Amino acid sequence: MQPVTLPDDFREFLRSLLDHEVVFMVVGGHAVSHHGYPRFTHDVDVVVEPTLSNGERLIHALEAFGFGGVDLTASDFARDTTVVLGRAPYEIDIMTFLKGVELHEAWARRSYGSLDGILVPFIGKADLVANKRAVGRPEDLADVARLTR
Repeated sequence: MQPVTLPDDFREFLRSLLDHEVVFMVVGGHAVSHHGYPRFTHDVDVVVEPTLSNGERLIHALEAFGFGGVDLTASDFARDTTVVLGRAPYEIDIMTFLKGVELHEAWARRSYGSLDGILVPFIGKADLVANKRAVGRPEDLADVARLTR
């Protein structure tokens, strides 16, 4: 499998999350690739632990990354929310929930791997499949077919 090369902004974002000890995991297309089925994706999707303390760390990470002017607070990330930063093709999706997945259980099943040379946590394969099935878009169901071969 050929290594993924991320745009600089995505690398810097992930490093900022790690530097600020944000509890997160990579989901979406990059997680599908991590679990053995590389595919194109135009964004980086992460789910963060929905707690006030993690939200505070996330706000600091976003400020360090250059999104300090965005009107977000730590409490925004302590409830079910999705925040989209940037614009395609450099979009970052930050979620505090995943359809079809119990996050409090999924954290224990994370796996770690390299994403463009950065060691990051990824959603576990079974949880990724459950999420993709629950979302149910055609591209998600195609991912499920690949992941369950």
